[in-house]
Amino acid sequence: MLTAGADLTLTIDKPAAGGWMLARHDGRVVLVRGAIPGERVIARITRLGKGVAYADTVDVLDGSPDRVPGGIDWRCGGNLLAHVTLARQVRLKAEIIDDAFRRIARLPLPVLPAVIASPGDGYRMRARLHAVGARLGFYREGTHDLCDSGGTRQLSGAAIDWINQASDRLRDGQLSGLRAVELAEDVRGEQRACHLVLAPGETPERYAGLADGLTGLSVETAEAGLVTLAGEPTITDDIAPIAGADVRLSLTRDVRAFFQGNRFLLESFVRHVVARVPPESEVLDLYAGVGLFGLSLAAAGFAPVQLVEGDRVSGEGLVANARPFAAASVHQTSVETFLESARRRRGTETVVLDPPRTGLSREAVTRLAGRRSGRLVYVSCDVATLARDARLLIDAGYALDEVTGFDLFPNTAHVESVALFTHT
Repeated sequence: MLTAGADLTLTIDKPAAGGWMLARHDGRVVLVRGAIPGERVIARITRLGKGVAYADTVDVLDGSPDRVPGGIDWRCGGNLLAHVTLARQVRLKAEIIDDAFRRIARLPLPVLPAVIASPGDGYRMRARLHAVGARLGFYREGTHDLCDSGGTRQLSGAAIDWINQASDRLRDGQLSGLRAVELAEDVRGEQRACHLVLAPGETPERYAGLADGLTGLSVETAEAGLVTLAGEPTITDDIAPIAGADVRLSLTRDVRAFFQGNRFLLESFVRHVVARVPPESEVLDLYAGVGLFGLSLAAAGFAPVQLVEGDRVSGEGLVANARPFAAASVHQTSVETFLESARRRRGTETVVLDPPRTGLSREAVTRLAGRRSGRLVYVSCDVATLARDARLLIDAGYALDEVTGFDLFPNTAHVESVALFTHT
């Protein structure tokens, strides 16, 4: 009988979602962190679920050649695959995508999908840092224990310098009301802005000194509302959406707005999406954010382009970014509300959609299915919800043409996917 705290000797079988690796003990599934398929490890059970046990690796008896040497804290900041070489991570994430489509979508892929790799150091342009006492950092997996964000190697050196500098200012105890920091950088690392989350009753102006090393600093409180403490709390990037073409897009975003977070893959990611939209196609961009995909298509000459975004902060940035494009129209509303009344364009239309981690609502899937657009380019940050939605779309008459992974978050358990559907 398995019990929490017990040590098991296990041979790791294959990857599972969420950074777990699958093994079996007496026929029972054990999900293990800190291991690699093919390894023989000692794992300690941390908790029991219905029909499954969860465990952490405490010793490696027979290690993989793909194990990274050294004492890497794979529990810090979502870095659950940091003990695995980047080349093997790409393979593991391809297997995770393949497994999700086979199990959840009931659609075996003909071959393992390609996964585009990223450098592992300094890739991250956006991060939420937590403040505990005089320290700023990430939480260790499953806890509220702070760990050193610099040790994860996700952030740029300049961002780490600012974090260390801010921590020095926190040590005097006068800024104890800081709870969290939203940090954003541009691709080149030349702009760096932060938004502060403060405890109730705090005076924003007391935190203005944290602006040193930043191009912008903002804070929002119930009493004062949104306050800009220094500079411009926005980030601007210049993107070339088509390789080899003299086409540029300037995108500005509030530090609080959602944006893709990998500086090394951002442009190739955009180009991949743009290349899946046929010439002369009308474009509908759902969950448009500040316009990364839809306005890239507008800049590339596609028309008309409709962009839908329900979030207030991202929507305001989208409106501003869309002004240079006469062919682009912005709808600041929910996707469900827009699809309820929008005219169907059927085969002439390509829909680009980048929903949140929860995927599409049942209402959105139903209305997309009824719209019968020629193509759907589905950008997903959660392969399980992508596979779930893929099954619904296929049942509604769409065919899955291809799936490609992008390792936007190397060393973590996350993988971005782009799936192309065509209406049959």
